[in-house]
Amino acid sequence: MKIKSKILIIAGSDSSGGAGIQADIKSVTSLGSYAMTAITAVTAQNTTGVKSIIPIPIKEISNQIEFTSKDIKPDSVKIGMLHSTQVINSVLKSIKKSNLKKIILDPVMVAKGGAKLIDDKAILFMKKKLVKRIDLITPNIPEAEILTKIKIKSILDMKNAAKILLDLGAKNVLIKGGHLGSTTMTDIFINKKETTIFTNRKVKTKNTHGTGCTLSSAIATYYGCGKTLKKSCELGIRYVNNAIRTRPNFGKGNGPINHLNSFIIEKKFR
Repeated sequence: MKIKSKILIIAGSDSSGGAGIQADIKSVTSLGSYAMTAITAVTAQNTTGVKSIIPIPIKEISNQIEFTSKDIKPDSVKIGMLHSTQVINSVLKSIKKSNLKKIILDPVMVAKGGAKLIDDKAILFMKKKLVKRIDLITPNIPEAEILTKIKIKSILDMKNAAKILLDLGAKNVLIKGGHLGSTTMTDIFINKKETTIFTNRKVKTKNTHGTGCTLSSAIATYYGCGKTLKKSCELGIRYVNNAIRTRPNFGKGNGPINHLNSFIIEKKFR
Protein backbone atom coordinates (compact mmCIF):
# COMPACT_ATOMS: atom_id res chain seq x y z
CA MET A 1 0.00 0.00 0.00
CA LYS A 2 1.41 3.38 -1.03
CA ILE A 3 1.43 5.99 1.77
CA LYS A 4 -1.16 8.66 0.96
CA SER A 5 -0.28 11.47 3.39
CA LYS A 6 1.65 12.40 6.54
CA ILE A 7 -0.28 13.20 9.72
CA LEU A 8 1.09 14.76 12.92
CA ILE A 9 -0.83 13.76 16.06
CA ILE A 10 -0.56 15.92 19.20
CA ALA A 11 -2.27 14.04 22.03
CA GLY A 12 -2.01 11.98 25.20
CA SER A 13 -1.10 8.30 25.40
CA ASP A 14 -3.56 5.56 26.44
CA SER A 15 -1.82 2.51 27.91
CA SER A 16 -4.82 0.29 27.08
CA GLY A 17 -4.50 1.12 23.37
CA GLY A 18 -8.13 2.05 22.73
CA ALA A 19 -7.92 5.84 22.73
CA GLY A 20 -5.34 8.65 22.57
CA ILE A 21 -2.12 8.40 20.59
CA GLN A 22 -2.50 4.64 20.21
CA ALA A 23 -5.95 4.92 18.60
CA ASP A 24 -4.71 7.80 16.46
CA ILE A 25 -1.73 5.86 15.08
CA LYS A 26 -3.92 2.82 14.36
CA SER A 27 -6.52 4.96 12.55
CA VAL A 28 -4.03 6.89 10.43
CA THR A 29 -2.11 3.72 9.53
CA SER A 30 -5.26 1.70 8.76
CA LEU A 31 -6.38 4.43 6.35
CA GLY A 32 -3.09 4.28 4.47
CA SER A 33 -1.22 7.27 5.85
CA TYR A 34 1.94 7.93 7.88
CA ALA A 35 1.54 8.85 11.56
CA MET A 36 3.91 11.08 13.55
CA THR A 37 3.37 12.00 17.19
CA ALA A 38 3.91 14.61 19.86
CA ILE A 39 2.83 13.13 23.20
CA THR A 40 1.37 15.60 25.72
CA ALA A 41 0.76 13.22 28.63
CA VAL A 42 1.15 9.58 29.60
CA THR A 43 -1.88 7.92 31.20
CA ALA A 44 -2.26 4.59 32.98
CA GLN A 45 -5.75 3.40 32.08
CA ASN A 46 -7.85 0.48 30.99
CA THR A 47 -11.45 -0.02 29.88
CA THR A 48 -12.73 0.66 33.42
CA GLY A 49 -11.08 4.07 33.87
CA VAL A 50 -7.96 6.23 34.28
CA LYS A 51 -5.56 5.42 37.14
CA SER A 52 -2.98 8.18 36.65
CA ILE A 53 -1.93 11.02 34.33
CA ILE A 54 1.70 12.15 34.01
CA PRO A 55 2.17 15.38 31.99
CA ILE A 56 5.08 15.61 29.54
CA PRO A 57 7.27 18.72 30.13
CA ILE A 58 6.15 21.68 28.03
CA LYS A 59 9.51 22.09 26.29
CA GLU A 60 9.50 18.44 25.23
CA ILE A 61 6.05 18.79 23.67
CA SER A 62 7.34 21.74 21.64
CA ASN A 63 10.49 19.82 20.69
CA GLN A 64 8.44 16.87 19.43
CA ILE A 65 6.26 19.10 17.23
CA GLU A 66 8.99 21.34 15.85
CA PHE A 67 11.81 18.82 15.37
CA THR A 68 9.50 16.31 13.68
CA SER A 69 7.83 18.89 11.42
CA LYS A 70 11.16 20.40 10.40
CA ASP A 71 12.20 17.08 8.86
CA ILE A 72 8.88 15.53 7.72
CA LYS A 73 6.28 18.19 6.89
CA PRO A 74 2.79 17.03 7.92
CA ASP A 75 -0.08 17.26 5.42
CA SER A 76 -2.47 17.74 8.34
CA VAL A 77 -2.50 17.82 12.13
CA LYS A 78 -4.78 16.21 14.71
CA ILE A 79 -4.81 17.70 18.22
CA GLY A 80 -6.25 15.74 21.14
CA MET A 81 -5.55 15.93 24.88
CA LEU A 82 -4.21 19.34 25.99
CA HIS A 83 -4.48 19.35 29.77
CA SER A 84 -3.30 22.85 30.75
CA THR A 85 -3.06 26.46 29.58
CA GLN A 86 0.72 26.11 29.32
CA VAL A 87 0.41 23.08 27.03
CA ILE A 88 -2.12 24.83 24.77
CA ASN A 89 0.07 27.92 24.57
CA SER A 90 3.19 25.92 23.68
CA VAL A 91 1.30 23.94 21.03
CA LEU A 92 -0.03 27.18 19.50
CA LYS A 93 3.48 28.65 19.34
CA SER A 94 4.91 25.47 17.79
CA ILE A 95 2.12 25.31 15.20
CA LYS A 96 2.83 28.91 14.20
CA LYS A 97 6.60 28.43 14.19
CA SER A 98 6.35 25.28 12.08
CA ASN A 99 3.70 26.85 9.80
CA LEU A 100 1.38 23.85 10.16
CA LYS A 101 -1.89 23.75 8.22
CA LYS A 102 -5.09 21.68 8.08
CA ILE A 103 -5.57 21.32 11.84
CA ILE A 104 -8.32 19.22 13.43
CA LEU A 105 -9.05 19.71 17.15
CA ASP A 106 -10.74 17.04 19.24
CA PRO A 107 -11.35 18.95 22.51
CA VAL A 108 -10.76 16.01 24.88
CA MET A 109 -12.09 16.93 28.33
CA VAL A 110 -13.44 13.86 30.08
CA ALA A 111 -12.46 10.20 29.70
CA LYS A 112 -15.16 7.54 29.06
CA GLY A 113 -14.83 6.46 32.69
CA GLY A 114 -15.48 10.02 33.94
CA ALA A 115 -11.93 11.23 34.74
CA LYS A 116 -11.40 14.95 33.97
CA LEU A 117 -8.53 15.44 31.53
CA ILE A 118 -8.29 19.26 31.36
CA ASP A 119 -8.53 22.09 33.92
CA ASP A 120 -11.00 25.01 33.80
CA LYS A 121 -8.39 27.67 32.97
CA ALA A 122 -7.26 25.59 30.00
CA ILE A 123 -10.85 25.34 28.73
CA LEU A 124 -11.17 29.15 28.78
CA PHE A 125 -7.82 29.57 27.04
CA MET A 126 -8.85 27.00 24.41
CA LYS A 127 -12.02 29.00 23.68
CA LYS A 128 -10.18 32.32 23.47
CA LYS A 129 -7.02 31.35 21.58
CA LEU A 130 -7.03 27.87 20.07
CA VAL A 131 -10.50 27.53 18.53
CA LYS A 132 -9.89 30.33 16.01
CA ARG A 133 -6.54 28.89 14.89
CA ILE A 134 -7.78 25.47 13.75
CA ASP A 135 -9.79 24.30 10.72
CA LEU A 136 -12.30 22.02 12.47
CA ILE A 137 -13.35 21.32 16.07
CA THR A 138 -15.08 17.98 16.80
CA PRO A 139 -16.75 18.06 20.25
CA ASN A 140 -19.19 15.45 21.48
CA ILE A 141 -22.30 16.71 23.28
CA PRO A 142 -20.78 16.89 26.82
CA GLU A 143 -17.74 18.74 25.43
CA ALA A 144 -19.94 21.11 23.41
CA GLU A 145 -21.98 21.83 26.56
CA ILE A 146 -18.80 22.75 28.47
CA LEU A 147 -17.54 24.96 25.64
CA THR A 148 -20.85 26.76 24.99
CA LYS A 149 -22.44 26.64 28.46
CA ILE A 150 -25.79 25.48 27.07
CA LYS A 151 -27.69 22.22 27.59
CA ILE A 152 -27.97 20.03 24.51
CA LYS A 153 -31.04 17.79 24.37
CA SER A 154 -31.95 17.92 20.67
CA ILE A 155 -30.64 18.40 17.14
CA LEU A 156 -31.71 22.06 17.32
CA ASP A 157 -29.61 22.45 20.49
CA MET A 158 -26.65 20.89 18.63
CA LYS A 159 -27.05 23.46 15.84
CA ASN A 160 -27.25 26.31 18.35
CA ALA A 161 -24.10 25.09 20.13
CA ALA A 162 -22.28 24.87 16.81
CA LYS A 163 -23.26 28.47 16.01
CA ILE A 164 -21.87 29.61 19.37
CA LEU A 165 -18.56 27.92 18.51
CA LEU A 166 -18.58 29.67 15.12
CA ASP A 167 -19.10 32.97 16.96
CA LEU A 168 -16.03 32.13 19.09
CA GLY A 169 -14.02 32.02 15.86
CA ALA A 170 -14.25 28.38 14.78
CA LYS A 171 -14.17 28.00 10.98
CA ASN A 172 -15.92 24.62 10.93
CA VAL A 173 -17.66 22.56 13.63
CA LEU A 174 -18.64 18.89 13.78
CA ILE A 175 -20.83 18.13 16.80
CA LYS A 176 -21.12 14.41 17.46
CA GLY A 177 -24.56 13.25 18.59
CA GLY A 178 -23.75 9.91 20.20
CA HIS A 179 -24.96 11.12 23.61
CA LEU A 180 -28.47 11.94 22.40
CA GLY A 181 -30.91 9.32 23.64
CA SER A 182 -32.12 8.08 20.26
CA THR A 183 -31.79 5.01 18.04
CA THR A 184 -30.31 7.17 15.29
CA MET A 185 -26.79 8.59 15.31
CA THR A 186 -26.86 12.23 14.20
CA ASP A 187 -23.69 14.26 13.62
CA ILE A 188 -23.85 17.89 12.47
CA PHE A 189 -21.19 19.61 10.32
CA ILE A 190 -21.61 23.36 10.17
CA ASN A 191 -19.81 26.50 9.04
CA LYS A 192 -21.03 29.99 8.13
CA LYS A 193 -22.06 28.84 4.64
CA GLU A 194 -23.65 25.43 5.11
CA THR A 195 -25.09 22.86 7.51
CA THR A 196 -24.88 19.12 6.82
CA ILE A 197 -26.49 16.42 8.94
CA PHE A 198 -24.99 12.92 8.84
CA THR A 199 -27.47 10.26 9.98
CA ASN A 200 -26.63 6.63 10.73
CA ARG A 201 -28.11 3.77 12.69
CA LYS A 202 -26.73 3.77 16.24
CA VAL A 203 -25.03 0.55 17.35
CA LYS A 204 -26.08 -0.40 20.86
CA THR A 205 -22.85 -1.29 22.71
CA LYS A 206 -20.69 -0.21 25.64
CA ASN A 207 -17.56 -0.78 23.51
CA THR A 208 -16.98 2.76 22.24
CA HIS A 209 -13.69 3.67 23.94
CA GLY A 210 -11.65 6.01 21.72
CA THR A 211 -14.35 6.85 19.18
CA GLY A 212 -13.65 10.61 19.41
CA CYS A 213 -9.90 10.18 19.00
CA THR A 214 -10.44 7.79 16.12
CA LEU A 215 -12.90 10.04 14.29
CA SER A 216 -10.74 13.17 14.49
CA SER A 217 -7.70 11.20 13.30
CA ALA A 218 -9.66 9.70 10.42
CA ILE A 219 -10.89 13.16 9.41
CA ALA A 220 -7.33 14.54 9.59
CA THR A 221 -6.14 11.65 7.41
CA TYR A 222 -8.73 12.17 4.68
CA TYR A 223 -8.24 15.95 4.86
CA GLY A 224 -4.47 15.51 4.55
CA CYS A 225 -5.07 13.37 1.45
CA GLY A 226 -6.83 16.25 -0.27
CA LYS A 227 -10.52 15.57 0.46
CA THR A 228 -12.75 18.50 1.42
CA LEU A 229 -13.50 18.90 5.12
CA LYS A 230 -17.14 17.90 4.67
CA LYS A 231 -16.18 14.78 2.69
CA SER A 232 -13.48 13.98 5.26
CA CYS A 233 -16.12 14.11 8.01
CA GLU A 234 -18.45 11.84 6.02
CA LEU A 235 -15.71 9.27 5.36
CA GLY A 236 -14.39 9.50 8.93
CA ILE A 237 -17.87 8.88 10.38
CA ARG A 238 -18.27 5.85 8.09
CA TYR A 239 -14.91 4.46 9.24
CA VAL A 240 -15.80 4.89 12.94
CA ASN A 241 -19.27 3.38 12.52
CA ASN A 242 -17.72 0.30 10.91
CA ALA A 243 -15.13 0.18 13.71
CA ILE A 244 -17.92 0.18 16.31
CA ARG A 245 -19.96 -2.38 14.36
CA THR A 246 -17.02 -4.82 14.15
CA ARG A 247 -15.71 -4.09 17.66
CA PRO A 248 -13.77 -6.73 19.63
CA ASN A 249 -15.16 -7.53 23.06
CA PHE A 250 -12.07 -6.62 25.11
CA GLY A 251 -12.01 -5.57 28.77
CA LYS A 252 -14.56 -5.32 31.57
CA GLY A 253 -15.63 -1.73 30.94
CA ASN A 254 -15.94 0.54 27.89
CA GLY A 255 -14.03 -1.59 25.41
CA PRO A 256 -12.15 -0.50 22.26
CA ILE A 257 -13.35 -0.43 18.67
CA ASN A 258 -11.88 -2.18 15.62
CA HIS A 259 -9.42 0.17 13.92
CA LEU A 260 -8.56 -2.51 11.36
CA ASN A 261 -12.04 -2.48 9.85
CA SER A 262 -10.77 -0.44 6.89
CA PHE A 263 -8.93 -3.47 5.56
CA ILE A 264 -12.29 -5.26 5.27
CA ILE A 265 -14.30 -2.41 3.74
CA GLU A 266 -11.60 -0.88 1.53
CA LYS A 267 -12.59 -2.74 -1.67
CA LYS A 268 -16.24 -1.87 -1.24
CA PHE A 269 -15.67 1.88 -0.74
CA ARG A 270 -12.61 2.41 -2.94
